[in-house]
Amino acid sequence: MFGDAADMAQRIRATIPPAWFADDAPVLQALLLGFGTAWAACYDLLQTVIQQSRISTATDQILDLVSTDFFGPVLPRFAGEQDAAFRQRIRFELLRPRATRAAVSAAIFQLTGRIPVIFEPANSSDTGGYNVGGCGYNVAGGWGNIGLPFQFFITVYRPSGGGIANLAGYGTGGVPVRGNLVMQTSRLSDADLFAAIPPLLPAGTIAWARIAA
Repeated sequence: MFGDAADMAQRIRATIPPAWFADDAPVLQALLLGFGTAWAACYDLLQTVIQQSRISTATDQILDLVSTDFFGPVLPRFAGEQDAAFRQRIRFELLRPRATRAAVSAAIFQLTGRIPVIFEPANSSDTGGYNVGGCGYNVAGGWGNIGLPFQFFITVYRPSGGGIANLAGYGTGGVPVRGNLVMQTSRLSDADLFAAIPPLLPAGTIAWARIAA
């Protein structure tokens, strides 16, 4: 097999003049096999280094180091998250659009699967006004305030369908189990949602965030 101990021993034997040893030289072959084992280990290590030096092929703890190298503590691996899913998040985050309202909305949607509500009190398109947008008490629009420039309010919705997997609902005849929030299948905590917003913002901008179900 290419790169194994026998292959390495054969390559070393090929560099030795044929007249020096007989074709059947078991002692020489054993010695060369020892050298070949060391070279095969070096070759295996080299292949591992090549694999782990690229995001597309890195695995396990090395992929966690890749995330830490690029993003610090901002993009940790979720509990139980597989390499393929984590790698996809890393690669997307590297080229993620930022610093615009559309970028903020798209990033939150990609994280939760639900479109957030963004309200800029100094933006008449959000607040409504004469001949601009629509407004109605408790229906549309909101109280504007030009004294709050470069600020916005964002409502982030938790991912739907979290729940607790493999448990029967109340009164369905299943085995009774007392559930708790730790058992939820959703991997996103409220802290994760809050932490996702600041890296998306341009300098000098303030986001007032809340999380809703």
